[in-house]
Formats: sequence, structure tokens, C-alpha cells
Amino acid sequence: MNIAVKDAGLPPFKPLPMLPPVTRAQKRADGSWIIENGYELGPMHRSIAHLLEQRAAAHPDRPLIAQRVVGPDMKTGDWRFMTYGEANARADQVAQALIDRGMGQGDGVMILSGNSIEHMVIMLGGLKAGVPVAPISVAYSLFSSDHGKLRHVFDLVKPKLVFADHGPMFAKALGVVAQEGVEIVTLVPAPGLEQTSYAALFDVNVGPAVAARMETIGHATIAKYLFTSGSTGMPKGVIQTHGMMCATIAAGETQRAEPPDPDEIPQGLEWMPWNHISAGNISFNGNLNAGGTIYLDAGKPVPGLFDETIRNLREVSPLVFGSAPIAFTMLCDAMEKDEALRASFFRKMRYVGYGGATLSQDIYERFQALAIAETGMRLGFTTMYGATETQGVTVVSWLTDRVGLIGLPVPGVTLKLVPNGQKLEVRVKGPTVTPGYLGRPDQTAAAFDEEGFYKLGDAAKFVDESDPNQGLVFDGRVTEDFKLSSGTWVSVGTLRTDVLAAASPLLQDAVVAGQDKDFIGLLAWPSVAAARAMAGLASDAPLAEVLAAPPVVEFLREKLRAHNKAAGGSSHRIQRAILMAEPPSIDGHEITDKGYVNQRATLERRAALVEALYAAHPGADVIVV
Repeated sequence: MNIAVKDAGLPPFKPLPMLPPVTRAQKRADGSWIIENGYELGPMHRSIAHLLEQRAAAHPDRPLIAQRVVGPDMKTGDWRFMTYGEANARADQVAQALIDRGMGQGDGVMILSGNSIEHMVIMLGGLKAGVPVAPISVAYSLFSSDHGKLRHVFDLVKPKLVFADHGPMFAKALGVVAQEGVEIVTLVPAPGLEQTSYAALFDVNVGPAVAARMETIGHATIAKYLFTSGSTGMPKGVIQTHGMMCATIAAGETQRAEPPDPDEIPQGLEWMPWNHISAGNISFNGNLNAGGTIYLDAGKPVPGLFDETIRNLREVSPLVFGSAPIAFTMLCDAMEKDEALRASFFRKMRYVGYGGATLSQDIYERFQALAIAETGMRLGFTTMYGATETQGVTVVSWLTDRVGLIGLPVPGVTLKLVPNGQKLEVRVKGPTVTPGYLGRPDQTAAAFDEEGFYKLGDAAKFVDESDPNQGLVFDGRVTEDFKLSSGTWVSVGTLRTDVLAAASPLLQDAVVAGQDKDFIGLLAWPSVAAARAMAGLASDAPLAEVLAAPPVVEFLREKLRAHNKAAGGSSHRIQRAILMAEPPSIDGHEITDKGYVNQRATLERRAALVEALYAAHPGADVIVV
């Protein structure tokens, strides 16, 4: 079923439970802008550890988290749950175990494995004991030949305890960190290593030491170390304080237009890893504040793995759903064929969010058509922009049909837009900003300007300078622009946006190649649904065949030719393109900590494709414009 929405008389949006934007914006004499939210930041929790205790006292029997049981055949089965009361009691036991080991703020707990109930318990125990927790990308352990990044982050954190759920799977990585003074804890034991069982952590008597330690925890207390993607070098350990995380919660509460329904238990479905700021801090802590239930999704928005997400969405009806744009493409494909899935997805949905790339107009319209068919209303799309160093910086908190916005500052945050060449560089100050980098005072000093603003390295621009309340648009990285061999500068952010618009609905996202080359090339991710509709092949045709189908190739070629004709000089013209079947990889750092496609990392990871773009005799997969 393909439901059209473009030409219909559009129904209203479902009300968004957020206050309308109120912004204070001032342009300085030097051309820079100072932008603040018009709402004053509301009260903050003391810490995430204290928040857990409050929610456990209020809802001891309410499920905090759910995870499917994995059988011996590695297939997922029924859900298992842990309540708020159980999670708090388990966290107390872990906190006691850490305190008994003499651990405190100067120590660290490193977690190698992905999202799980056990991961959560270790993390919460560390927070209650005042011991910083460092969740590490599983890619450092499982997809590395030399474990260079793992060794690097280990040397920074200097953990006294390292946890991995499945010892055999993480055996090589555990061998790297199995050093004197480091206790290894596993759920399933690893062969050939001295280790403690996960169950042994709970063989303690919780005494007054835990409550005493909780009394020492406040906004300045370090809660976590989260590591940047390291796409331009080794990862940096970003200090995460309780105050940073509590300020993010308070900003969301400040923008709330109505009190929450006390009888409604929010449900969330989470696939993004907890070593990422969006899932590990913003989503997890927001759910905890709301007294909601997190369902852990073993699926991912990649072909073959998204089926698990679809299965989960048949059973879980979230209040809010957020994912990368590619997931919305897959979700629309599935819901257009399955009315029961559509009904389950929209049953409680208030709004949806996206990040990681630009949402195409085509997908936006397909999604709204489905929302209208099921609910009679459109749904608001929101997005948050930020970094590991800043939590959330801006948010789209109002109803709009415009895609591509990054919004306006959240309450408590001040933005400074500084002229940098032809762009405005984004800098930020506020309680959500990190105090610095672990073990690197030099990097900390370099990250802040003379007024104490953190330098994100991104650019943004107003939709309309005369009306700041319309919001800001992401304008690329300040440093991602490059020169062709002719010396001509290429503005990557502008060109990328223009090309995606010109090739709609086929292109989902893209990276621009051409540094020191004679011409510009494009590595592009297609909208799979749009490509299949154009290809005229069987519905189950392999994606590679779909992308190579003459109608698809000719569509892109003609759209790029039209773009080139209108674009002008060599800095805007695309001469070659490749359509990529493999979506952006989070583990491969193609999605940045700020939630957009990383030009540099993608071009490096896909160097073979870049080489193919510029081959003297291009292959069949290269579309010559």
C-alpha cells in the first residue's frame, strides 16, 4: 500500500506537549550572535543516583527495563523484566561491592559489552558508589585487529574493574585488559582468565557505607566517561558529571507544556548503544525521570537486522520513537504492507525524532501519510543536536513541516555563532557542557574559547535572521570544506544539501569527495523504497540489482545533470557518483557523536569506493554524469 499525502488537504498535527519557542538573540558588533532560550532552566535533580532512588520509592514494582531472552541458538525469545525496586536494590549491592574494593571518584569501571540488564545494573551501581563508569564501543573489542583504541581508552580510564557479559565473545579484548590490579567480571566466563562471576558482586551485605557515599554525590561528581568516535585520531574521554545529565532532564521539563499523565507509563524501544550520548544519557535518563520502561531492541536499522525491530514494534507501542532516517525508510516500507504493525506503532505515539542524517522529504511525506491513515492527524518530527561534550544543545520543540532543522538552544544553554570564513561556527556554554577531557588538560584548554564557550567545530545558520524563532539549520563542519586540484574551494555542507534536494526522492544522504582531485564525486545512500519503486524489479530483488537497474541509474544521472546545469562552477558540479547499499555505520564511526554523517570517517572507511570514483576507467558501479 502506498498512501499519497502530497496533494491532500492536510489534517492538523497531533498536539506536541512542548512550549512554543521563545528566543533571545543578539548580534554583536563583530558579527557574532548570542542566542538563548527564553525560558529559565527549572529545578535540577541532585544526581542520577538520587533520581533512581526516588523513582524506585514511587514505583517499586514498575518495570524499568526489558530485554529478550537469547536462547542457545542465539534467537531471541520472551521478554525478561527488571523493576525499579529490583534495579535500585541490585545497584545498592554493586555499589557496596565497589566500596568494599576501596573504589571511589579516582577509580573507574569499564564496561565492554553492549546494552543489557546486567550492563545497566553495573552502571547504576557505579553511579551510586560515586565511581565513574566508562561504557566502551563494542567495536573496540570485537571489530579491531590490534585493539589500539581499546588499549588507549583503558590507559586513560585506568579501571580497577572491567565487565563483559559474554566472556568467550570478548576473550581477546579481556586478554588485553587483564593486567595486575584489574578485576575482570563476566556473566559467562571467559576461557583461560582469572575472573569474578557477575553473581559474586551481589554476595554482599548492603550497609550504611552506600548511603554515606550517596551523601557525597552532587552536580560536580563525575558519573561517566564517554568516548568520542576518534575519527580524526584516538578517542577522547569526555567527562560526564551528574550535573550535566540532570541539567538535560531539567531542560526537557522546562519546555514541557503540560504535566505528565500519572496513569501513563511511557514505553521506549532503544537500539542505540549506551556508549553513545543520545542513548546512554539523554534517552536512558529521560526514561528514568519519566518512570518509563525501556525495551532493549536487538535490531538495528540495517538490512536483515531491522526485522527484529519490526517484531518488537508489534508488541511495544512507544510514546516517542527516535532513530536514524534510514530506519524511517525501512519502517515506512514495513507499515505500508502491514496494517497491524501500523496500528501498533501509532497506538500511543506522540511524536517522532530523527538524527544521524538528513531526513528526506519523500520519507517525511510517506510517514505522514501513514500517520494520517491510522490516526487522522500528522505527527510532529523533532530532533536534538549536541555532542558528547555538551549533551543536548539545541532542539526542535515545535510543530513544523520543515525537515533539516536543528532547532534552538534548550533552556539553560547559550549559543554563540562566530563568523568563520563564510560560515557561522557554533559554540556553547551552560550546565550541560563537560568540564573537560580525561587526562588531557591540553585538549581541554584548546576546546574552549576566551569566554568559556565550548567549540563544537560545526557551522549553523538561521532560517531567517530577522525571525530567530524559525530556528537554525546545520551548515556542515567548519573544517570539512576542501579544495579541488584547481585550488577551487568546495563548500561541502551547502553542496550536500543542494544535491539531496535535487535528487529527491532517490537519495537519502551522501558524502562529498574530491579533495585534491580534478572534480567532485559523490558517495550516496539511496532511499531503498524509492529505488525499488523506480527499478521495476521483483519486490525481493537483491538491493545491488536494484541500485544497478537502468531506471535508477538514469534517474540519478538526469537529476545530477539538471543540478550541474543550474549550479554554475566546478565547486558545485558532480561528475561521478556511486550508490551504496551499506548504510552508515555507527560502529565504523560514520555517524558522529553529534548525530550526523561524518565526512572524514566515511571517506576513510570507504576508501576503496573513493578510489573507484576516480579510476581512469570507471567500473559499472560508477555513475558518470
